[in-house]
Amino acid sequence: MDKLAIQMDLRKRKLDGASTTVAALAEAEPLLDLPTRPFPAELEQTRVVSPQGLVAFAGNHYSVPPGLTGAHVTVRIRLGEDDLHVVTASRAVIAHHRRAPDGAGQTVRDAGHVIALERAVLASFSDKAPCRTKVRRPPSAAAQAEAEKLRGRPESDVANRVVIDLSHYAAVADRLRQAPTHEDQERESE
Repeated sequence: MDKLAIQMDLRKRKLDGASTTVAALAEAEPLLDLPTRPFPAELEQTRVVSPQGLVAFAGNHYSVPPGLTGAHVTVRIRLGEDDLHVVTASRAVIAHHRRAPDGAGQTVRDAGHVIALERAVLASFSDKAPCRTKVRRPPSAAAQAEAEKLRGRPESDVANRVVIDLSHYAAVADRLRQAPTHEDQERESE
């Protein structure tokens, strides 16, 4: 211990009936040796499994078994070690990988995960004809009549109805085609 610290703390204390100082207690206290390895601290982060069966962590992607798309998993690393574990909410380890350098953009896949993913894809493959593309068809006369019933209007031939009366627009267009006279301009300015 530092001699200056021992000299500075000479306050008397009673311990089990004996009078002593804090400095004397500090000198007599047996200290443990420093540990050879650091405390096993762990870093855990929750991630979501992508549709490709990958989990993103520290700028890289790590594979998990197929069938976990959208599941929340925990990526766990022990500080100072090169391994990475992916665990479920029930703490079951589902993947174990060697860590890639942070930010390397690597995709680390386990051979077992690749084989399982290929089997899952091939099992879902079908040789049936693909779905027909949707064709845009106008509503039939029966559908239009039913729509008119729902709107509470009497059934009528929709094609014969006038949707927009264009006579008002024709009158305005005729007025605009004629050049305004000097008298019209004076009337507008008043």
